[in-house]
Amino acid sequence: MRRAGSVVAWLGLRLQAPPSTLGRSLSCAQDALRRTPLYDLHLAHGGKMVAFAGWSLPVQYRDSHIDSHLHTRQHCSLFDVSHMLQTKIFGCDRVKLMESLVVGDIAELRPNQGTLSLFTNEAGGILDDLIVINTSEGHLYVVSNAGCWDKDLALMQDKVRELQNMGNDVGLEVVDNALLALQGPTAAQVLQAGVTDDLRKLPFMTSAVMEVFGVSGCRVTRCGYTGEDGVEISVPAAGAVHLAMALLENPEVKLAGLAARDSLRLEAGLCLYGNDIDEHTTPVEGSLSWTLGTVTSGCPSPSLKKNVAMGYVPSQYSQPGTLVLVEVRRKRQAAVVSKMPFVPTTYYTLK
Repeated sequence: MRRAGSVVAWLGLRLQAPPSTLGRSLSCAQDALRRTPLYDLHLAHGGKMVAFAGWSLPVQYRDSHIDSHLHTRQHCSLFDVSHMLQTKIFGCDRVKLMESLVVGDIAELRPNQGTLSLFTNEAGGILDDLIVINTSEGHLYVVSNAGCWDKDLALMQDKVRELQNMGNDVGLEVVDNALLALQGPTAAQVLQAGVTDDLRKLPFMTSAVMEVFGVSGCRVTRCGYTGEDGVEISVPAAGAVHLAMALLENPEVKLAGLAARDSLRLEAGLCLYGNDIDEHTTPVEGSLSWTLGTVTSGCPSPSLKKNVAMGYVPSQYSQPGTLVLVEVRRKRQAAVVSKMPFVPTTYYTLK
């Protein structure tokens, strides 16, 4: 993404030898980890559990990471993303609160429409990326990253107290639901068998509450982190295992873990907070202080059978096809600037 007047540019790279990004995210201590409602199900299906953002989550299952990745591209996979922070913002001044914290135009969202937005600090640095849904039930539904759970929650709670002290009508509730992501070209077909709503009327970044395979009170949002069509389902914790098992009865569906999620999002050119964006990155690229070859994410692309990475370069080197050198584990490697996403996205939109 290059903007006019920027001094640096976001780029895609085809690398000879990629750095590992997932390992840096798995550095939490193994003790005192939180568990999702699907923890026992993961173990029963051969999930290799690792520490991630204070949670015990599967990095992969009996299938290899590559098999899980390609299955998602060709069929659909079920990801447990219950570690994400889910909150409700309610009250007459809920939009006022959210717009004081994020860069998005929340007031213009139609009922049950969502948007990707950013929490920013006073200097314009990105505190986290998040999804905000303007629900028809009279609240904002917010999903943000597990790695930023504490600071995101404190940020919102502090603003709630500030506005309440000024006489504004606003409140916050943490949603204690599981969150399942069904991703892949056959995801809608699989899910349609378990709902009465017509999923053809639910395009990308819209949301609805419905019963899913007998579990009532599920919020289904058409979005994801893979570049494929799919949904995220916020499901009451007590019904999470039942819903997951019902989905897995379809041979199109396989469980997938953190490793596949990371390589899928990288192929789709989607940023990972803490790697590609952070508090030192502003939404406007002209304010960035990155230099040539700074690689933020990288891995072998199972779909392309090439090594790919994302990073920043000065704008004069940002044209696709430009040859650059990057340093990978203290060795210089040749790379080619490429357009992103590396693998085209296939989100479902109304024609």
